[in-house]
Amino acid sequence: MGKVFLFALTAALNPTLLTATTVMLLLPNPKKLMLGYLAGAFTTGMVVGFAIVEWMSNSGVVSDTKNTVAPGIDFAFGAILLLAAYAVHSGYIARRKARREEKRGDKPKKTPRWQEALSGGTARTTFVIGLLLSFPGASYLASLSEIARQNLGVTEIVLTLLAVQVVMLVLLEAPLISFAVAPEWTPLAIGRFKDWMARNGAQAIFWALTIAGLLLILRGIITIVA
Repeated sequence: MGKVFLFALTAALNPTLLTATTVMLLLPNPKKLMLGYLAGAFTTGMVVGFAIVEWMSNSGVVSDTKNTVAPGIDFAFGAILLLAAYAVHSGYIARRKARREEKRGDKPKKTPRWQEALSGGTARTTFVIGLLLSFPGASYLASLSEIARQNLGVTEIVLTLLAVQVVMLVLLEAPLISFAVAPEWTPLAIGRFKDWMARNGAQAIFWALTIAGLLLILRGIITIVA
């Protein structure tokens, strides 16, 4: 079960969520906006997550005899995470970003529509944005596959998914709690964290993706050998 939360922690390294949180903190009524986003993200994570776990459990993706995810799924997810880690470590992503900026030249960077919606939105708007931006990525899918292999009952699946959502959305939950108790200090702390991520985020993401990918591949190998 520990791998469930390891992959959830990897999924929490979400630049989009960090950006959204930072934008909302600088707007009027940030607590209402963040609560709306949190509700939307939880809704998508729970509904989609439960559907995927049920599908994995009932479709033969999860082995009934060994109670484990098919090795091919482990290898696939592991390879995706390792490729992503390589892209981060090699500077490929940074080079692509630099080329896009070079092609853009002096043109101002276009603000994504979801950020524009946040800037002029309400809690209802952020709820919808949270719904749309919270579909599962590779790390969350790996976490769901771990849940599926546990052969849990419906209530246990729901409780586990709730715990996973708490871990995955920590970048939103932590400042939300902090803002409630220290509204003046929180925006400054978020700014410092964002600066730290700008300096060290690539390295942190590289190691998180590498460890998660290797664990998946190792489990696939053990499943075949066992």
